[in-house]
This record gives sequence, C-alpha cells and structure tokens, in this order.
Amino acid sequence: MTKILRNHYVLAVHDKKSSAEFYESVLGFEIYYEDEGWIFVAKDNCSIMIDECPGSIDPNKLGDHSYFGYLMVDDADSYFNQIKLFGANIIVEPENKPWGMREFGIKTPDGHRIMIGEEIK
Repeated sequence: MTKILRNHYVLAVHDKKSSAEFYESVLGFEIYYEDEGWIFVAKDNCSIMIDECPGSIDPNKLGDHSYFGYLMVDDADSYFNQIKLFGANIIVEPENKPWGMREFGIKTPDGHRIMIGEEIK
C-alpha cells in the first residue's frame, strides 16, 4: 500500500504576508516559496501553503471547523513555552489526555486553530 510521506496544509487567509509572519516569528517556520498569490512555509516535516483569499470566510466565523491541523512534536512543553514567549494565542493549556497525548491548542491571528501534542511515553 502507498505510504504518506508528509503532510501539507492549505489555508485561505485574508493577508498572506501577516499570516506568514506569524508562522515564522511565533511558530518557527521558514518561508520556502513565494509568488503573487501564495506563500509556503515549513518546519521540519510540516508544510503550510498560505493562499491569499481576501473574500474567503473568516475562520473566526467557522466555530469548531476552524481547526485545521494537529501537529505532533517531540516535546510539547518545550514548544509551548517557546511559542508562548513569542506571543502565541493559547486557547488550551498543556494537559495530559486519556488517549495518550500531552497537548495544547493555539489560535492564529487569522482565526485558524491548531492542536499540538506529544505522545505520552
């Protein structure tokens, strides 16, 4: 069976430059591609393709559907402390979950929500 090698998220945002700035300055991603309509950012094995769509629905109006991804990390507490220091909007504090994950949640300036977790050993 075919293996999935990595994931790419595609996000519609109203302002691609300010969105990319958040991923760079707060979450530690790097820009690896840019053209008139897109900015692609990546960190380790995660890539986010940011599409400037000024007429798209504001994620803040999507309720639970504003979650777009779950990032698995090797040290949730360390990453939490790092991105909190850089101004991340924390919506869920780190917590051990019964499904074997230590996880927390953030909200991007665009209104997209991301859960970030580490497998509890």
